[in-house]
Amino acid sequence: MTDNSGNALDLLQDLVARARRAGADAADAVLFEGVSLSHARRLGKTEKLERSEGQDLGLRVLIGRRQAIVSSNDRSPAALAELVARAIAMARTVPEDPFCGLAAPEEIAREWPHLDMLDPVEPAVETLIERARAAEEAALAVKGVSNSEGAEAGWGRSRIALVASNGFAGCYSGSSHGLSVAVLSGAGTAMERDYDFTSAVHAADLADPAAIGNSAGARAVRRLGARKMPTCRCPVVFEPRVARSLLSHLIGAIAGPAIARGTSFLKDRLHQRIFPEAITIIDDPHRPRGLRSKPFDGEGVANRRRALVDKGVLTSWILDLRSARQLGLQTTGHAARGTSSPPAPAATNLWLEPGSYSPQELISDIKSGFYVTEMMGMGVNGVTGDYSRGAAGFWIENGEIAFPVSEMTVAGNLKDMFLRVVAANDLEFKTGIDAPTLRIDDLTVAGA
Repeated sequence: MTDNSGNALDLLQDLVARARRAGADAADAVLFEGVSLSHARRLGKTEKLERSEGQDLGLRVLIGRRQAIVSSNDRSPAALAELVARAIAMARTVPEDPFCGLAAPEEIAREWPHLDMLDPVEPAVETLIERARAAEEAALAVKGVSNSEGAEAGWGRSRIALVASNGFAGCYSGSSHGLSVAVLSGAGTAMERDYDFTSAVHAADLADPAAIGNSAGARAVRRLGARKMPTCRCPVVFEPRVARSLLSHLIGAIAGPAIARGTSFLKDRLHQRIFPEAITIIDDPHRPRGLRSKPFDGEGVANRRRALVDKGVLTSWILDLRSARQLGLQTTGHAARGTSSPPAPAATNLWLEPGSYSPQELISDIKSGFYVTEMMGMGVNGVTGDYSRGAAGFWIENGEIAFPVSEMTVAGNLKDMFLRVVAANDLEFKTGIDAPTLRIDDLTVAGA
């Protein structure tokens, strides 16, 4: 994929101009281009080696308060002419939406930062093969590992361009590198599975493949002999891998559409305390080399770092233009979009700031509790905050990890759970939504 961002912007400018000439009051167009390379292996044998390239563009037209969106991966003049005609015809027949529309000229981004989002070097196929090989071999070398589900290494590069009739035109590129490995320990009905992974914008920031493999193997072996524990109420400690899911539940509850519909358990909690004072949660689209960084949002609106929760207080909803208008507020610059659907709000680089305790200190006073390393199911009620999810991990006895447990359930209500969160100091940026080890006391843990 060569750097022809000027060509991409010219194409979209022309498409928007055609839509205006055909009768649209306003229009915007977005283009996604990408190339990816992936390799998967299992037990030393190649299972996949793929390279793919793709492009897709979407056109949104507005006639009065009616909007329509169409997409195509065909850039030929005839296809683009048909795209415009189809969008205009659809916009004239759909119901009115009083909240749709482009950003006002004063809301659009006029300049944006350089975020170091593009690794200029495309890795050779041999590089990906070597990453996957090193990870799987290191995992299989761990004593007690009995089989492999495989290792996969991948790379991708993408470009996103957006042009709108309100005067916005912008384009940015990004890259991604990833590596994962999953293995089994034990035999028969006593087998256990675990994995590890690393992901980064630049190859230089990837974790060592052998270290990832060794970690995956050690995690799988550590789970052998898991048992159920009796139902009780106790402290629950979430390792970072699963602690991040609590942030995802928070984002779902403060997203503009849920607030506008009144279907969120936090709908009446803006500017109120929902976490302890020690908790601050950051959303930062401008984090250099961030896995979810972007210089402007999906509607061309300027975006910025925000403390969504500041010292325990909920400071903001996550808004795009439409949900902001529904609520009588200003967009927070969180719009995300594809080519075939309207923009919707989404978080960017999201993290819970680390606390002052080490993970060991966080569990040192727990006489009996549950250290969660895996969660299953989506048993969360966004309207009430009721929370019930399957879980596995380890039992804590007298401040120490004692033995593995599985087939458990953790239950509570997110309103109460958020108010009892205590954070450790082990935050790592691994996925784009990240949290350190978190402790929540007095949850229901159901097992045998």
